[in-house]
Amino acid sequence: MQDIERLYRDLEYRFTDVQLLSRALTHRSKSTLNYERLEFLGDSVLGFVVAQWFYHQFPGASEGTLSRMRASVVRKERLADVARRIGLSDWLLLGEGEQRSGGFQRDSILADSLEAVIGAIQLDAGLDAARQFIIRHFDEILSDINPDTVRKDPKTRLQEALQRRGLPVPDYTIVSVSGPPHEQLFEVACEVAGEPETFTAVGPSRRRAEQDAAKKALAKIAS
Repeated sequence: MQDIERLYRDLEYRFTDVQLLSRALTHRSKSTLNYERLEFLGDSVLGFVVAQWFYHQFPGASEGTLSRMRASVVRKERLADVARRIGLSDWLLLGEGEQRSGGFQRDSILADSLEAVIGAIQLDAGLDAARQFIIRHFDEILSDINPDTVRKDPKTRLQEALQRRGLPVPDYTIVSVSGPPHEQLFEVACEVAGEPETFTAVGPSRRRAEQDAAKKALAKIAS
């Protein structure tokens, strides 16, 4: 890896085992020796560190609030933003197909590689080093989130609104899936008891589409 000193400066961490770093930046399209196992580890480390941080920062927060706060931090979009700020896209090792399709800037790949780097740091130097890396690079995000600003997601709010009215939970179905495997778009329909309208939305994941459809349903039943 050329100019690795620049990468160390961007990460604000120096690896003892540079092979761990190389693996953390290697996509499966490039090699079978890729970041997927490190991503699995890093995802767990990140979730634990963020949960622990909020637990100590907000001793009066309920379990549900803490869960929503953690979920707000570890969203793929936020992880991708952190990866871009660090400059990980300059170091990703992708196969030719992923390079041609713009994989260097894809949220999912950037987020996964960041989690892999976190996993690699944990293996290289232990949990404390991984915790320091996370707190350092997620400092602004962590500081912006508190029990007063985090809200329940639209699906949860829609379900609770319907339950208060004595209505059954909404029904979500996938209408269609389109696009290449690495850039699929999901169209989802949300049906609400007592509403003749079907609320549809399209998103890069089934979860995102369901949340957007639920948001549309909430706006309608609240009007």
